[in-house]
Amino acid sequence: MRVLVGGGTGFIGTALTQLLKGRGHEVTLISRKPGPDRITWEELTTSGLPRCDAAVNLAGENILNPLRRWSAAFQKEVLSSRLETTQTLARAIAKAPQPPQAWVLVTGVAYYQPSPTAEYDEDSPGGDFDFFSNLVTKWEAAARLPGDSTRQVVVRSGVVLGRGGGAIGHMLLPFRLGLGGPIGSGHQFFPWIHIRDLAGILAHALETSHVQGILNGVAPASSTTNAEFARALGAALGRPAFIPLPSAVVQAVFGQERAVMLLEGQKVVPRRTLAAGYEYSFPELGAALKEVIA
Repeated sequence: MRVLVGGGTGFIGTALTQLLKGRGHEVTLISRKPGPDRITWEELTTSGLPRCDAAVNLAGENILNPLRRWSAAFQKEVLSSRLETTQTLARAIAKAPQPPQAWVLVTGVAYYQPSPTAEYDEDSPGGDFDFFSNLVTKWEAAARLPGDSTRQVVVRSGVVLGRGGGAIGHMLLPFRLGLGGPIGSGHQFFPWIHIRDLAGILAHALETSHVQGILNGVAPASSTTNAEFARALGAALGRPAFIPLPSAVVQAVFGQERAVMLLEGQKVVPRRTLAAGYEYSFPELGAALKEVIA
């Protein structure tokens, strides 16, 4: 297949590109800068969709960038980097004389309201209670195509664990020094997925003609809490992991609204992902973390 990937130079895009090429597919990236096997977002807008069998959008400014203050300007960037790229691709697909067979978007489990008791699958309600859930609603709406000539899939991703990026990047140093521990109370659920499985779910969605609609991009070990994650990461590194990161510090660094993403969590189950026939490489946290820090 010829696959077009928006935001393909990032952490998830790099993993997906490697996997797709390894399976014999051709990949063209859409990025801000031109280069080999790439087109720019501007070219996409002016020249339309290049011939392709499938399109994926992974573009979006990193919400949990600790170096960026949670200001109105940054919130606008977080929104526009997701909505504008998704709208641009969706418009190009809708206008294409030969539209692709599949169109896949990655959003997030922030769609579901944090809760210490609720369990969410792909049919659960959400998307309307804070900045992030509203963002997911707008983002998924921006991707919708008229008609059904193209299969549409949305993967709502949990926290992505992998080498060289994602959530683990910021955590490894304190944990390696024995200074790691749970965030806030540690009781909050921690919906996670190994990068290889997120790329695997995306490839499965692209290659499997009966897959459509919402898939939760989380590991089946859905009852993992933040404290359990901290213990497992400490164990994988052979270090103690008892020092909690106080809620007040998280709020000071990330701002109150963004801190919720770290201090509260959701129990999310990949019911439709499993029903679609995807087989996880890393269903268990211990093995996933061992691979990440190996």
